[in-house]
Amino acid sequence: MPHTNFFGLGIAPGILDVLHKLRFTVPTPIQQKAIPAGIEGKDIIGIAQTGTGKTLAFGIPMVQRLAQLHGRGLILVPTRELALQVDESLRKLVISSPIRTVVLIGGASMNLQVQALRRHPRIVVATPGRLIDHLEQRTTDLRDVQILVLDEADRMLDMGFAPQIEKIMRHLQPERQTMLFSATMPSEIIRMARSHMKLPVQVEIAPTGTAAEKVTQEVFIVKKEDKSRLLVHLLEQYHGTVLLFSRTKRGAARITRGLRDLRFKVAEIHSDRSLAQRREALEGFKAGKYRILVATDIAARGIDVKGIELVVNYDLPDDAENYIHRIGRTGRAGYEGHAVSLATPDQRGEVHNIENLMRATLPISKHPAMQPVGFEAAPTHRPPPPRHRRSFPPRQRGR
Repeated sequence: MPHTNFFGLGIAPGILDVLHKLRFTVPTPIQQKAIPAGIEGKDIIGIAQTGTGKTLAFGIPMVQRLAQLHGRGLILVPTRELALQVDESLRKLVISSPIRTVVLIGGASMNLQVQALRRHPRIVVATPGRLIDHLEQRTTDLRDVQILVLDEADRMLDMGFAPQIEKIMRHLQPERQTMLFSATMPSEIIRMARSHMKLPVQVEIAPTGTAAEKVTQEVFIVKKEDKSRLLVHLLEQYHGTVLLFSRTKRGAARITRGLRDLRFKVAEIHSDRSLAQRREALEGFKAGKYRILVATDIAARGIDVKGIELVVNYDLPDDAENYIHRIGRTGRAGYEGHAVSLATPDQRGEVHNIENLMRATLPISKHPAMQPVGFEAAPTHRPPPPRHRRSFPPRQRGR
């Protein structure tokens, strides 16, 4: 029987009190399934999409067990943004306890991190690369880690972190609790679980390829040179916050410049931006300073912002799985959301790959302000596309 509140999951009264103050009242499905097993100290494989409450699903057991154990907790995440997001959630959870956290990420001061480590924080949130820097410089060691969390493990593997994760594992004691969370279950994850986990409990919330329930979706077929014009029409049609995805960081910078020229409040987040710039963009987006956030796939991990009205796939993703992750940024925490994808006439195959993964058909829409275009028949030989500069159209008057 599903729990309608956090009572009955084995959570300590002090943490229940914190959850009450934070107005967390009803546990999500992943929290209902993972928290009791985590509190018992069991290894866990959690399969759940983004936006399903995974941070509390591992955060509550970690904080509760660290109150009873000597040693530390280590949380490995793929990106800087996700590290900061996880840390922000955990700080709220430990506000009335002596447990402190530290974030170890690239792009931030190594010296400040070393100073923070000297204060003996009980929870370390880290990206693999920066953690290895600290291990090599002997500014930390991991022998006292009692609880390990691998968050968004599939994304870490996609980003090529498998060798770093294996190296980090060699610094850990074999007697520990390991909780692995992933949106998908590729064979590499299964191999990692077999190698590093003991009789893990598997909790699965949504099968691979399941899109967020409250997200409506549509696809516009549009010539490449007309994308920016259609985007402006969409931004004038929808009035809420917009998360826009570009396939490349160069494309993200170009889109941002074009929208800024049209007086839209816009920020960008990708690997060419410094950590301070990325943090300012994300905080500004959360606070309403920016209405539009333009992002690449890698930088978008960790964008956990409630109430995003619209996700725009200005470019379709390289990988159909990323489509699920992208559109899951809207329709979070009970809100409804909408996702629009701009496909060029030669991208029938990419759209079909997404549909096959989701086991659903994406509705094709026509915009009244645009000339209707359809998918091309797949040619046996495709000539190289013409080179042309694309620019944003002038913004309509009266808007």
